Amino acid sequence: MSGEGVVGDRSSKEYGEGSSNSPPTAATTPSRYESQKRRDWNTFGQYLKNQRPPVALSQCNFNHVLEFLRYLDQFGKTKVHVQGCMFYGQPEPPAPCTCPLKQAWGSLDALIGRLRAAYEENGGSPETNPFASASIRVYLREVRECQAKARGIPYKKKKKKKSNKQQQPTNNNNTNNLLIDDSTTTNNISSSSSSSIMHFSTP
Repeated sequence: MSGEGVVGDRSSKEYGEGSSNSPPTAATTPSRYESQKRRDWNTFGQYLKNQRPPVALSQCNFNHVLEFLRYLDQFGKTKVHVQGCMFYGQPEPPAPCTCPLKQAWGSLDALIGRLRAAYEENGGSPETNPFASASIRVYLREVRECQAKARGIPYKKKKKKKSNKQQQPTNNNNTNNLLIDDSTTTNNISSSSSSSIMHFSTP
C-alpha cells in the first residue's frame, strides 16, 4: 500500500495543544495523555485517507497498522546499526556511521497502546480492534529484540514490586521521545482539522 500524499505542510501551531479559539481552562483542558491520544488517532486517520485508494476506518486491519508503523520509521531518531556495521552491538559507538535512524521500540509500543484505547473510545469493537492484533504484538517484539541486539542494549523486563498501594504505570524504555510528540512527524502528516475526531459511522 502506498504512503504517497501523506507528507503535508501543516504547521506545528495547528497541531499543538491549546489551538482552540477559546483559552483552555483547568476544567476543560485534557491531560497530556488524552491530548496525545487524540493527536495520534487523527494522525492515523489522515494516514488512511492519504492512501491510494483511501482506506475507510471500518476497513482498517492489522496490515494497515503495520504499514503505518513502518512508515513512521522515516521520522525516527534512534540509530539502529545493521549487521555488518563495525558498531553493531555497541551501546556507545565511538564514531558516526551511515546506519538508519528508526523509531525506538518504546515509542512504538506506547503509540499502539494509545491507538488501541482510542479505537474503542471512538466506537470500534474490542473484538475487531486491529491495534490489539497478535500480529502487532509479534511485530513489536521483533523490533524490540532487533534493536536490543543492534544497539547492544538488552531489554530487561521490570519486576513488579509487591505493595499494598496501587502501583503507578511506568513508561517503557525510550518513551521519553514519543514519536507523535516529535514535531517533525506531526508536521509532515497533514490533517483537515486539528479539532476533528474520527468516529465509526453507524448504518
